[in-house]
This record gives sequence, C-alpha cells and structure tokens, in this order.
Amino acid sequence: MQINSLVKITLVFTLCVILMGAYTRLADAGLGCPDWPGCYGMLKVPTESHELAQVQQAFPEHTVETEKAWLEMIHRYIAGTLGLLVLLILILSLKTQDAPKKLPMFIAGLILFQAALGMWTVTMKLMPIIVMAHLIGGFALFSLLLLLYLRNMPLRIPGGDPTARKLAGFAAICIGVLLLQIMLGGWTSSNYAALACTTLPFCEGNWVDNLSFAKAFSPFQGEHASFEFGVLDYPARMTIHVAHRIGAIITAAMLLYLAFKLIRDAKSNIMRNAAWLLVGLVILQVVLGVSNVVLNLPLGIAVSHNAGAALLLLNLVFINYALWRKA
Repeated sequence: MQINSLVKITLVFTLCVILMGAYTRLADAGLGCPDWPGCYGMLKVPTESHELAQVQQAFPEHTVETEKAWLEMIHRYIAGTLGLLVLLILILSLKTQDAPKKLPMFIAGLILFQAALGMWTVTMKLMPIIVMAHLIGGFALFSLLLLLYLRNMPLRIPGGDPTARKLAGFAAICIGVLLLQIMLGGWTSSNYAALACTTLPFCEGNWVDNLSFAKAFSPFQGEHASFEFGVLDYPARMTIHVAHRIGAIITAAMLLYLAFKLIRDAKSNIMRNAAWLLVGLVILQVVLGVSNVVLNLPLGIAVSHNAGAALLLLNLVFINYALWRKA
C-alpha cells in the first residue's frame, strides 16, 4: 500500500475520533467507564449478570450506565485503530527511501501522548485542562497528517502567483488565531460553559460587570472528586463563553479577509478554490455556533461545530502550505 493511500484512510479515522470524542463529551459520557483502557476492568462494557456482579465487587461506588459506557468504549476502539494506522505509516515511511522520516516519527510520538491524555482524562475525572489538551492534540494530529499527505505529494501551483509573498505571513497569523479560537472552544466545552449565555450577540443582563477573567482562565481549579458538569461559578463560565464569542467574530473577520484577498488576487485556480471553501466553512461555523445558542445546544449541531472547526483548520493548513511553498 502506498503511504498516501494509508494517510488518507488515517485522516478519515482521525476525523471519526475527533467527532466521537466530541459526541462522548457532549453526551456526558466522558466517565462512562471509570477506568482505562478497559471498562470496569473488562475489554467491553459489562452487560451479563456475572459481569455486573464482578463490577459490583470491584467498583461498588459506580453504577454501570450501558449507553454511556458504550460511547466511551467505541471512542477508545476507534482511537486504538487510529494508533495502529499511525504505527503502520511510520513503518512504511522508514522503509520508503524518499519518504519523510521526522514528521511520521513526530506524529507517532503525538499519538502516544494522546493516549496518555486519554487516560488522564478519565483518571483525573475530566479536569478541564486535560480535556482541552486532548482535544487540541486530536486537531494537531489531523493537521499533521494532512501535512504528511502534502509532503508525499508535492504541491504544484501552475504559473507564477505573486500573492504568495504578500499573503503567506497573514495566512500564518490566521492559522494561529484559529488555533486560539479552537482552544477557547475546547475550554468552553470542558468547563460546561456552552449555555452560560442564551442571548445574542453577547450575553444577557449586565454581563460586563460580571466578567471574571482570572478565575475563568486559571488552569488550576482546585481539588474535586470530579469535574463532570463543571466546577466554576456562573461569572467564570459566562466570561469563558463571551470570550469564545468575541474570538469567533475576530477569527471569522480575519479568515474572510484572507479568503477575499485570495479570490481577488490569486492567479491559481487551486488557491481560489481553497479560498471559496474557506468562505463556505467560515459561514457554516458561524451558523452552527449561533444555532447552538438559539436551539439550546442540540447534540448533532454541537458535534457538527467540532467537525467544522477541524475542517477549517485543515483548509488553512493547506492554504499555508501552498503559500509558503510558493514563497
């Protein structure tokens, strides 16, 4: 099998892991299994009477919630398969003479760190900083796999394109801003702040006087038996939510400006198509974000919002790669 064929399959699995992780988190199933890597000491969710009897002895303080436990285990099964695919990519890359070596090794290291974060997410009872780091690790893995795909298939933009030198720097800033916005989204979700504000464009009441940045963005939230459903007070959660909304406005404006410049100035059809896709993804993300507030965070739309963020990041990785390669 060619490396890039395997990388394409791995990209699909990575997106599935991101979406399944989001679904598991939003369905409040992050602690569906209180241990790791199995579930109540087993490789599958215990459902038989003798299995439930063993659980009662080993985990007397827990009650098996089958649906939540299966969500968590399916996420782990897909993530485990993803790990094997990344290992196979590394082996093929090391055996192929002209293939990149350092990037597959870094990706393999990242997948091991992701596994550790997955374990800590459970053992540290959904500590927000760990949950957010696990989310960002998934997005980073998605982006690096696309970069590996592009490295194995040299990108050629026909003709000279003077926009490369002019827009490469701004495109790099845009991807940094998008990453910060994704981190804000992860922090909002992991602190259960998605419904802290239920009006638009910002928040209900005299929200400015209730802002609490120090508490909202402190990575240390004290010792708690569990961080499930959040431990921050309302002002802190509201601050996180408002920051995410303001970040969304800034991010959307910057990405749309980048797309406008590429559509107007780029000579390459590849770049113009990427720019139009960027416009579509930004609009979709804004619509999904607003829908989350208006419709009270429906599960399907909330998961789709995660997917939109992942695809936006992938699109910007491609644009940056194309611009910097040409530059």
